[in-house]
Amino acid sequence: MLHSDANIIKQVEYNTMSVSMAGVCNGISICNRFVLEELGHHDKVENLPENNALTGLTSGLLEAWKIYGDPTAVILIIVEDITYNICDQRFHEFELKRLNSRVKSVRKTLTDIYQQGCLNEHNELIVDDIVVSVVYFRSAYTPDQIPSKNEWDARLLIERSQAIKCPSIQYHLAGTKKVQQALTKPGILERFLSEPKKIAAVKEIFTGLYGLDFDESGDQTIQMALNDPEKFVLKPQREGGGNNIYGQEVREFMLKLKDSKERTAWILMERIHPPISTGYIIRAGAIGLPQLSEMVSELGIFGVIIGDFQKILVNRQVGHMLRTKKSTDNEGGVAAGFGALDTPYLIDVN
Repeated sequence: MLHSDANIIKQVEYNTMSVSMAGVCNGISICNRFVLEELGHHDKVENLPENNALTGLTSGLLEAWKIYGDPTAVILIIVEDITYNICDQRFHEFELKRLNSRVKSVRKTLTDIYQQGCLNEHNELIVDDIVVSVVYFRSAYTPDQIPSKNEWDARLLIERSQAIKCPSIQYHLAGTKKVQQALTKPGILERFLSEPKKIAAVKEIFTGLYGLDFDESGDQTIQMALNDPEKFVLKPQREGGGNNIYGQEVREFMLKLKDSKERTAWILMERIHPPISTGYIIRAGAIGLPQLSEMVSELGIFGVIIGDFQKILVNRQVGHMLRTKKSTDNEGGVAAGFGALDTPYLIDVN
């Protein structure tokens, strides 16, 4: 998000698990180009940046499949028992088939893997008597998606296998709020980056991120939140939207939480105040004409990284997503029903 106070980009979070909307946002870009052309604004279409997020992400899965080296192996997509975001997932499957018609993908739940999966003598993951080369997680990021020990055992089975995981458990943990907060501590980035310019560039995108451990630093964080709750957002180790605490509720929640062990499962983040624009949000089932609203936007950058503990084989940016919500709404998740997918419109500010 663009932070109005400093007029620089600030990182909201980074996601490594079940990264979605690449398929749908491609369609939004095409739709917005079509609308501009239908209205006769052909000269403005060039201001909509090209977006190949779907092809970029799917190509990453395909490259991992090639690296595994078994042309008969399948790409396994881990899905929920009931999938509400199935259209976005299907776009990836269709794109895989378009890019390489020989690649087969299968959809299974963690429960299915517990019941049907096993490892062979080479530690390859076998499902339905077929070798799995790549496991693409579109589930297993909220507690209700891992309801019993069976599903945990299935996740462990996958992790122990030779299959390339998207993400592996290490990259899954790297996307947690606690790791994001830990990376902002003095001296931590220097463990991973050596060039001072790169370190400074990364630090510039960080907001204030504070832990709530049972120590002096954690107690100071709690006092900051109690003194000025409007300045912060409370975030738990959860994904999927709808879980954060804002405004005066930060103070109320902190008073309840401050003596509980549960507080260590949260981080405190300085609130970003993006610039406000005006526009219309189109929603299915809405009655009457859409109303002009004050809105804020969040830009997501899609990337692909493939590697192991020794070497990074692929590391590139592959597309983007713009998510827009009313400025009065705290949460912005599209799947959670707060935000809407949008398209950037580039302007010259000079």
